[in-house]
Amino acid sequence: MAKQESKVKDKVKMKTLTPIQKEIVTALEQMKEKSLITEANLAKKVRENAKISGKNKAGICLKDLEVCVEYLGENNQLPYTLHLNSANDILIKKEETWKLLDGDAKKRRQSSEKAISVLTSGDLRQKASGGKGLQKRNERKKLSFRDVEEY
Repeated sequence: MAKQESKVKDKVKMKTLTPIQKEIVTALEQMKEKSLITEANLAKKVRENAKISGKNKAGICLKDLEVCVEYLGENNQLPYTLHLNSANDILIKKEETWKLLDGDAKKRRQSSEKAISVLTSGDLRQKASGGKGLQKRNERKKLSFRDVEEY
């Protein structure tokens, strides 16, 4: 009976996760045999699982990853700790207890996220709705200053 209640609680908590967070949790569970997971490897696994064709260089948002690590840690399934290397890449280590980034590292990572592309739930929605993929802009419309003078 207690096992069923814990499964129900896990499902309720899983429902509170956003779609991208669910994909991250799934990827972390699939990579549980590794003791060290890099952000790039995790993002690659998420793209594989979700069948996202674009955003090959995209990383994982720190906010989403923290929620996922906390979720897995509280359920005592997979205790991970987050670390940040000198290039502001996230490293995920399997340890005895789960732990998030400290204040300085968190600020450093959040400021570097402004310059990088990260995977979002919108990427999953675009794929699910059959939306257009990334398209290059081949033809640029040019406006002649002579046309402007006529108006």
